[in-house]
Amino acid sequence: MTSDPTETSVPEAVPTGSTPDGPTAGTTRTSPARPAPSTGRRRSWWAGWLTEWVVLVVLVIGATFLLRAFVIQTFSIPSGSMLPTLQINDRIIVDKLDYHVNRGSIVVFKKPPLEEQNYADLVKRVIGLPGERIGAVNGQITINGKVLAEPWLPKGPQAYTQPLPGDPNPQFNLPPGGFVIPAGEYYVMGDNRVDSEDSRWFGPIPGSLIVGRAVAVVWPLSHMKGL
Repeated sequence: MTSDPTETSVPEAVPTGSTPDGPTAGTTRTSPARPAPSTGRRRSWWAGWLTEWVVLVVLVIGATFLLRAFVIQTFSIPSGSMLPTLQINDRIIVDKLDYHVNRGSIVVFKKPPLEEQNYADLVKRVIGLPGERIGAVNGQITINGKVLAEPWLPKGPQAYTQPLPGDPNPQFNLPPGGFVIPAGEYYVMGDNRVDSEDSRWFGPIPGSLIVGRAVAVVWPLSHMKGL
């Protein structure tokens, strides 16, 4: 086959600004622009973060409320009726789940009807249990006719168990023959016997008034101890 002398070759089309061997000198290539994060996506992230924190705060507050209402609570000691065991302004932890009230336990209880002091809660030590005959001989507590050992009491006159001056309810003042503590009730006294309005004043307290048992002093740090 012979070529036609009139046939001319047509070069391949080359894009503007480039040569068949590469870009035209002086030109640069640019990468495609990255899309910016959408405003809706940023708002969604902030909303999720905020929701998590709100849920966490609500859970913490709820757990604190439940602990305070049903498990443990702190109380401040307002008077010297439990000296020297508890000092004025000591802060104590009370276990609300400990329903085993024993002799010698320190308990916090709601104000009984015959108490005249303006305190919503009181703290005393359990001395007499339901059904026991409690009395006093020569300043010492007797339970069912036997003298009660009280290692928690201070030495000296503060330990003397005597009627309280001006007591409006002398029937609770521990006569030598004693009286029987009603079922479901507890006879409570302060460790500072000469300065404690207790069951000698307002009588035995129903178990239903007991908030819980004091388990430790937590403040001030110098007074920290178990009870």
